[in-house]
Amino acid sequence: MTAVKERIIGAVSIMSDRDADIFWHIIQKHFTAPDLFTNIEEVEPDEVDLMMLKEIENNPDCHEFISQEELMKELNL
Repeated sequence: MTAVKERIIGAVSIMSDRDADIFWHIIQKHFTAPDLFTNIEEVEPDEVDLMMLKEIENNPDCHEFISQEELMKELNL
C-alpha cells in the first residue's frame, strides 16, 4: 500500500462517523466510473470496532494534529 493510501486510511480512522460519511459521498461523487464501488462490502462495526471508535472520540491524544509541514518532515518527503 502506498503512503498516500495509508494517510487516507489514517485520516478516516480518526474522523467522526458523520465526517466519514461526508467523505464517502465525496469519493462516490468524484469517482464516477461505472461500477467502481459496487464490489465494496458494507460491514457494520463489531464490538471491538465500536470500542475503538469510542476511544478515538474520547481520547484527547487521538485528536492531536500536526501541520502539513511537520507531517512531510516526519514522512521524509
